[in-house]
Parts: sequence; structure tokens; C-alpha cells
Amino acid sequence: MVKWEGVMPAVTTKFTSEDKLDLVMFEKNIKAQIEAGVHGIILGGTLGEASTLVQEEKETLIKKSLELANGKIPIIMNVAEQSTKAAIEAAQRAEKVGANGLMLLPPMRYKATDYETVAYFKAVANSTSLPIMLYNNPVDYKIEVTLDMLEELIECDNIQAIKESTRDITNVIRIQNKFGDRVKVFTGVDTLGLESLVIGAVGWVAGLVCAYPAETVAIYELVKAGRIQEALEIYRWFMPLLELDISPQLVQNIKLAEVATGIGTEHVRAPRLPLQGAERERVLKVIETAMKNRPELPEYKNINSVV
Repeated sequence: MVKWEGVMPAVTTKFTSEDKLDLVMFEKNIKAQIEAGVHGIILGGTLGEASTLVQEEKETLIKKSLELANGKIPIIMNVAEQSTKAAIEAAQRAEKVGANGLMLLPPMRYKATDYETVAYFKAVANSTSLPIMLYNNPVDYKIEVTLDMLEELIECDNIQAIKESTRDITNVIRIQNKFGDRVKVFTGVDTLGLESLVIGAVGWVAGLVCAYPAETVAIYELVKAGRIQEALEIYRWFMPLLELDISPQLVQNIKLAEVATGIGTEHVRAPRLPLQGAERERVLKVIETAMKNRPELPEYKNINSVV
């Protein structure tokens, strides 16, 4: 059972300089996320460098996260595979290891038709009892989950949520108008986080939260409590950082930010490489400026929500 709401970090995968999993730094980061009040952890997404991880590494991350969460928040495993067969296997192995839910991407590499995409999602959903969040990101993955497709997909009871990353935030309202509470809508674009929450998204699958968990959760909790102006002040400070998420080098960018806040390292897995030259200097300047002006947060935990 997953309560689909709140801030769910798409966490980075920590590596050592020898290209092994760095479980010490991973633990430090996950503990910081939990302390800040996140509502779930998503493993093995784009930020988690999923395409470079082997199955055993993914299972190690699930087990470690379950240990650290200790039942307080759900651990969600991302499934992004090239074939239906591989996606089913990945879903079933995640369930066997103990993951609490799945985030499911459309077929990788092949641009499936609407019919094929629906068949793919249904096949994976029907292969597992785990609750599922679909990932709708046609900008990066070239496949859109339309309202008509979603209507077919929710015939599967365990398809329960959607990460909305079309960049058209009116989709939040369209989905809610059509499906009500049947489909829980999360925003999946950091630079549209506050706006999407204000118009009704129930959660935020976030990126810069990896480095700044408290600020991200504070924005969510303040919006939920109706304290929009306070949330907006934090969000204005946050925006130059959030823009680091909408880049092909989002992994390198966010890992640099994690270094600045002391809860990560810069190590990425090839073919990704650390940022170089002028681009590295630009990103470091954004982070440096943000750190100098980091806001003092209000007491955001346990805010009584507006009824």
C-alpha cells in the first residue's frame, strides 16, 4: 500500500571513485531526505542513472533503502526497459526484494504507438501486485500518455498515479477533472513544482530535493497549508537551482549541488563524466550564489493543513 502524495525524491545513485556503489554516502543522503520529511523515495530513475545499473545493484539499493526507511515511507523502484519481457522481470524482481511500489516508464528506445504503449503498461501492471505510478514525459521519451490511454490503463487497479511531465500544467486539471481521486497526479518538472501543487497536484517527484530536501518539502507543506506567499519566497530563491534539473546533464548538475550541501559526491558512471570547463563554472556559480542566499525556513513540519 502506497499513499500517493507529498514529495518523493528521484534520488541519485552514489558511486565511489572505483565505480562501485557508495552505500555510505547513499545512506547519508537517504537519512537527510527522511529527516527533512519526504513522503517516499524513488530509486533508479534518470537521476539514479538507471540505464547504467545492473540488476544486482538495483536490488542492493532497494534493500538498503527499505532498511533506512524502516516502514516510515514507501520505497518505489523505477522500471525503464527496452522490452515488455524485461520490464515484467524487473517489476517482479523489485516486488520479490520488497519494494513498496513502482514507477513505470514507456518502452525505451522504441517509439511505441498508443496501442502498443497501453499494451506494454498493462502487461507490466498485470504481472505484479505492486501499486504503480506511470511516468508521462513526452518531451524526453517521445511517448505521451493521453487521457484516452489513461482511461484504458486504469482498468488495472494497481495503476494508481501519474508523474505529469508534459510541461503543460493544465494537464493536472484535465486529469483530475476526468478521473477525480482515481488517479493521483504528481508534478515531475522541478521548475513547475509550486504552480502544479497550487492547482491541485497531490505530490512532487523532485530532482533538486536530492541536495535540498528541507527546502523542497517546505514548499510542499506550505502550499498544502495555504501559505502560498511563504512558499513562493522559497521557490523564487530555488528557481535558478531548479533549472539545473531541466538539462541533459541534470545528473552531473544535481550531484554538484549534493556536494555543496554535504550529502553527495560528484562521481557519475560513464559514459557520463563530470562537468568540464565553462559549463562547470556556470553551474558552480549558480550553486554558490544559492548557498550564499539560502533562506531560513519556517517551521514547516506538522503544519495544520487547510481543510
